[in-house]
Amino acid sequence: MSQLTRTELIELVERIISAEGSEAEIDDWLTIVQQHVPHPEISNLIFWNEEEWTATQIVDEVLAYQPIILPPPS
Repeated sequence: MSQLTRTELIELVERIISAEGSEAEIDDWLTIVQQHVPHPEISNLIFWNEEEWTATQIVDEVLAYQPIILPPPS
Protein backbone atom coordinates (compact mmCIF):
# COMPACT_ATOMS: atom_id res chain seq x y z
CA MET A 1 0.00 0.00 0.00
CA SER A 2 1.51 3.32 -1.01
CA GLN A 3 1.49 6.24 1.37
CA LEU A 4 -0.91 9.11 0.79
CA THR A 5 0.47 12.61 0.78
CA ARG A 6 -0.67 15.19 3.30
CA THR A 7 -2.61 16.91 0.51
CA GLU A 8 -4.39 13.67 -0.44
CA LEU A 9 -5.31 13.04 3.19
CA ILE A 10 -6.69 16.58 3.51
CA GLU A 11 -8.80 16.07 0.37
CA LEU A 12 -10.24 12.81 1.72
CA VAL A 13 -11.01 14.35 5.12
CA GLU A 14 -12.67 17.32 3.40
CA ARG A 15 -14.87 14.91 1.42
CA ILE A 16 -15.79 13.04 4.59
CA ILE A 17 -16.59 16.24 6.52
CA SER A 18 -18.74 17.64 3.73
CA ALA A 19 -20.44 14.26 3.12
CA GLU A 20 -19.79 14.51 -0.61
CA GLY A 21 -20.42 10.85 -1.32
CA SER A 22 -22.76 8.05 -0.42
CA GLU A 23 -22.53 6.41 2.99
CA ALA A 24 -20.54 3.56 1.44
CA GLU A 25 -18.09 5.97 -0.20
CA ILE A 26 -17.61 7.89 3.05
CA ASP A 27 -16.97 4.60 4.89
CA ASP A 28 -14.40 3.66 2.24
CA TRP A 29 -12.67 7.05 2.47
CA LEU A 30 -12.57 6.83 6.27
CA THR A 31 -11.04 3.35 6.06
CA ILE A 32 -8.37 4.64 3.68
CA VAL A 33 -7.54 7.53 6.02
CA GLN A 34 -7.43 5.20 9.04
CA GLN A 35 -4.97 2.92 7.23
CA HIS A 36 -2.60 5.81 6.48
CA VAL A 37 -2.36 7.63 9.81
CA PRO A 38 -1.07 6.49 13.22
CA HIS A 39 -3.80 8.21 15.26
CA PRO A 40 -6.26 5.65 16.73
CA GLU A 41 -9.17 8.11 17.03
CA ILE A 42 -9.24 9.77 13.61
CA SER A 43 -12.98 9.24 13.25
CA ASN A 44 -13.61 11.08 16.53
CA LEU A 45 -11.59 14.04 15.29
CA ILE A 46 -13.60 14.11 12.07
CA PHE A 47 -17.13 13.49 13.35
CA TRP A 48 -17.18 14.57 17.01
CA ASN A 49 -14.65 17.36 17.19
CA GLU A 50 -16.03 20.00 19.52
CA GLU A 51 -13.54 22.58 18.24
CA GLU A 52 -14.76 22.17 14.64
CA TRP A 53 -11.28 21.84 13.19
CA THR A 54 -10.71 22.14 9.47
CA ALA A 55 -9.56 19.14 7.44
CA THR A 56 -6.05 20.60 7.45
CA GLN A 57 -6.00 20.89 11.24
CA ILE A 58 -7.27 17.33 11.63
CA VAL A 59 -4.68 15.89 9.24
CA ASP A 60 -1.86 17.85 10.87
CA GLU A 61 -2.94 16.54 14.30
CA VAL A 62 -3.09 12.89 13.22
CA LEU A 63 0.21 13.05 11.34
CA ALA A 64 1.91 14.51 14.42
CA TYR A 65 0.55 11.77 16.69
CA GLN A 66 3.22 9.59 18.29
CA PRO A 67 1.97 6.50 20.13
CA ILE A 68 3.50 5.69 23.48
CA ILE A 69 4.99 2.22 23.37
CA LEU A 70 5.34 0.71 26.81
CA PRO A 71 7.92 -1.96 27.52
CA PRO A 72 6.56 -5.45 28.13
CA PRO A 73 5.99 -6.36 31.77
CA SER A 74 8.93 -8.11 33.33
